[in-house]
Amino acid sequence: MDANPKASAAAAGVAPDLEVDARNLNCPLPILKTKKALGQLGSGQILKVMATDSGSPRDFEAFARQTGNTLLNTEQTGEVWTFYLQRR
Repeated sequence: MDANPKASAAAAGVAPDLEVDARNLNCPLPILKTKKALGQLGSGQILKVMATDSGSPRDFEAFARQTGNTLLNTEQTGEVWTFYLQRR
């Protein structure tokens, strides 16, 4: 069994319930768009966010910790960071 419960949502075949494209937006806009989108989801649903801001990984980790939502996975493809968050 994997010791990390935060296995890749995409690799596990989990389809996000909602997606946010925050590419080419600078801080704090990716987090603000994420907060708004999470408000549309029910508990346990998954949000996928794509961002290009270089500070996004740090910002999303802090956001998840502060809000109680779960950061399931973080992936980087080129300049694009993809985050999977599960609504608390």
